[in-house]
Amino acid sequence: MSRVGKKPITIPAGVTVSISDTALEVKGPKGTLNTPVPSGVKFTQEDGTLTAVRANDDLAAFHGLARALANNAVVGVTEGFKVELDIVGVGYKADVQSKKIVFALGYSHPIEYPLPDGVEAKAERVNTKASINQYQTTITLTGIDKQKLGQVAAELNRLRKPDAYKGKGVRYANKTYKLKPGKTGK
Repeated sequence: MSRVGKKPITIPAGVTVSISDTALEVKGPKGTLNTPVPSGVKFTQEDGTLTAVRANDDLAAFHGLARALANNAVVGVTEGFKVELDIVGVGYKADVQSKKIVFALGYSHPIEYPLPDGVEAKAERVNTKASINQYQTTITLTGIDKQKLGQVAAELNRLRKPDAYKGKGVRYANKTYKLKPGKTGK
């Protein structure tokens, strides 16, 4: 049984949902998102709630998936999503220039990352991260599409993965990194 799939989705005021057999179109104050619907799962809309119904019990995994994708679309067009990345390392930095981010990550050349449509970035130095040694900058990514935002964050993290000893690189701000001790450490 899919417990996630059974939960109804509350549709806030100002959000409209168009239901078809293969997709949901969710319109809200922040934009419009199209969400695919797996075959065998149908959505019904009653009294400001959206409910996913599956055809049979073999589709339990798709039932939960379809409900989660629809909920992410509703949350995205009303509130949006945010991911924060920390740049850690001496001389490591990032600058946001219109639709691209320019990184200096210890390579012989700067790295330019073009931002896709629907994802915005802001780079700022926050002095509240004294616990991170060699902290430089925080990049805040915002957007309405949770999947696209996560993909961009993963690609930025891959530009310079945090090393195991000092933690230098592009790190997720909300993730705890366990660092290895050096040769003399016990």
